[in-house]
Amino acid sequence: MMHDLTWLNGMIPLSWWGYVLLALAATHITIVSVTIFLHRHQAHRSVELHPALSHFFRFWLWMTTGMVTKEWTAVHRKHHAFCEREGDPHSPRLVGIKKVLWQGVELYRAETRNLETLKRFGHGTPDDWLERNVYAAAHAKLGIGLMLIIDVVLFGPIGLTLWAVQMLWIPLMAAGVINGIGHFLGYRNFEVNDISTNIFPWGILIGGEELHNNHHAFPMSAKLSVQWYEFDIGWFYISILQMLGLATVKKTLPEYHFDVSKSAVDYSSLRAITTHRYAVLLKYANLMWKLGQTELKVSRDRNSDLASKSARQWWNLLRKDVSLHTEAERQDIQRLLNSSSYLCMLYDFYRNLQGLWARSNASEDELVARLQAWCARAQASGIPELADFSKYLARFA
Repeated sequence: MMHDLTWLNGMIPLSWWGYVLLALAATHITIVSVTIFLHRHQAHRSVELHPALSHFFRFWLWMTTGMVTKEWTAVHRKHHAFCEREGDPHSPRLVGIKKVLWQGVELYRAETRNLETLKRFGHGTPDDWLERNVYAAAHAKLGIGLMLIIDVVLFGPIGLTLWAVQMLWIPLMAAGVINGIGHFLGYRNFEVNDISTNIFPWGILIGGEELHNNHHAFPMSAKLSVQWYEFDIGWFYISILQMLGLATVKKTLPEYHFDVSKSAVDYSSLRAITTHRYAVLLKYANLMWKLGQTELKVSRDRNSDLASKSARQWWNLLRKDVSLHTEAERQDIQRLLNSSSYLCMLYDFYRNLQGLWARSNASEDELVARLQAWCARAQASGIPELADFSKYLARFA
């Protein structure tokens, strides 16, 4: 008697490309759950979600990652609080890129065992019956096991492969790529005092988290894209959810407000510039490049010690936050500045502007006075572009 063994192929047999599309869809839902629910909703409270949608994300993450909301939120908040410094749970600057890229999940798990981290940074996360009795760390394997059974029953032996891809996706793409490559390789829009980078301008594969430098500049924003050419698919989904009444955006990038009648820096200018400080620094850095690139090239040509870097590399080094300079970089900068009094002046303006927010104990009166002094120096520099930049700062309101 012949037995029908087609059931071994699962309840839903697919073509090879069907399985590929299924794997991509499943892992994309997981990434969306992380970026919208864990990151933007729970960790930073930049978006509120409908309870039904919030619970779906919790359930999906329980089955596909075993991560606990409170643990992930606490570890991420601590990362921001101690970024690139002692206490950062997963900084490539501290432990090396290889460690974070390939063992990022171990670093995450180690930090989740720190009860002080959970107590200090895990506040405001779900604490209902389901969280305590179903989604808790003690039952993480139950959700992952349920996902395995579902994959095998629906798709047969290849379901094991689908399940393995699902289980590896977050450890590789989030714990590895975002926490590793996102602090190692890419481009920077903003010179924040950490080494975060935008991995790629189109945030699709990792839900928009590719725009990591933008996030570190504006961590409370629900939207991670800043430049016109950048795309954040997580924000695209949030916008759709908001139209459907399933999400409410609480915080986005702060908007510029200018008062063209103002001619001098005052307290309102200070507060607005402080809010937009990274954008202001970027604008001045671009001005520094415009004014100084010819002098940079001349300095390189007449001094062989400076030829090891291109003009663009020198500019990137000059605009880098001073707290991140190595001793070798400080020496390189000093050699460059010694070669040109003009570059030295442009850089001095940048350092003074950058240092405006360095002293957290300075009073508002002191900060206004320092900003006014900066603008007065710019007006007296004899360089029209610097004078115009001082007027630009004064118009912030």
